[in-house]
Amino acid sequence: MLFDFRFVLIALVVAWVFPVAASVSDQLAIVVNSADPQSQLIADYYQKKRGIPDENVIVIEFPVNGNSLGKKKFRQVRQQVEEKTPANVQFYALAWSKSFKVGCMSMTSAFTFGFDEKYCAKGCKATAASKYFNSVSRAPYDELNIRPTMMLAGSSVEKVLAMIDRGVRSDYTQPDGVAYLVSTTDKNRNVRAKSYSETIEILGGRTKFQIVNSDVLKDKTDVMFYFTGLTKVKSITSNTFLDGAIADHLTSAGGVLFGGKQMSALRWLDAGATASYGTVVEPCAFPQKFPHPGVVIDFYTRGETLIEAYWKSVKWPGQGIFVGEPLAAPFSKVPVNHVEVKKIR
Repeated sequence: MLFDFRFVLIALVVAWVFPVAASVSDQLAIVVNSADPQSQLIADYYQKKRGIPDENVIVIEFPVNGNSLGKKKFRQVRQQVEEKTPANVQFYALAWSKSFKVGCMSMTSAFTFGFDEKYCAKGCKATAASKYFNSVSRAPYDELNIRPTMMLAGSSVEKVLAMIDRGVRSDYTQPDGVAYLVSTTDKNRNVRAKSYSETIEILGGRTKFQIVNSDVLKDKTDVMFYFTGLTKVKSITSNTFLDGAIADHLTSAGGVLFGGKQMSALRWLDAGATASYGTVVEPCAFPQKFPHPGVVIDFYTRGETLIEAYWKSVKWPGQGIFVGEPLAAPFSKVPVNHVEVKKIR
């Protein structure tokens, strides 16, 4: 089952009518786990780097004892977070790496929608769709009653801080990078490749594209986007990722951040990407459960933030986790401050 790429074309037309700019930092809340000393370090650093208001730093507590948080405990935690969240907040950033799963849902989707098994699937089945998919909304809580969520996660605190730095540095840079759309020999995991040609046909004037028919991409110095489909991706550290870069691999367990048998999405961040995505439970080869390259490139290159563009690209996101620096906005325009200038008489 493939995406209907006509959604992208419709959204593209709207984009030229309504120019966009990056979301401001007071629309995002950082959620901190006080039981995790690393969580506090990450939250403090991110707050300073992004100028997040103190009232948007929400402290909760849950045990750091595994990859998964129980449904009952999660509901208690989320209720506490919602009660403390200022009304203007549209997005969450979770300042921890564990836990990354709640039952059959990812932690980021559970925070976004609340825990609800309609976003899960036993076996190869569809799940509930996200109202945010391919949406032109810039205020998802106000308009759709959801707060898209991303984890400030990494293989170490140092890696998370470096990822944050890349996101902040990327703002307004208008990077001259390449979108590498990699078509692999793995038939089941290569399902997104069917959308590559149409993506380039519609968005080819927006950024540089290259379709690569190979299982390996090596020694590239200009990676802005990298989409592929394999259980493990070789040679990713041989490439140079530009600040703000997005990269992911379609496979069953890329969202198992620690202890999985397949490559973790965190490997992309270790290699220099600023965000990645993977599923925490078996999704089967539904492309709707993974980022659509055309949609994420479309919204990102318009100037939307990373969290907006990435979240809008997944139609069925219940089983998938988003990791990265949410407010990165490399394609946004520099805000203009209108200052009155006195004329010389």
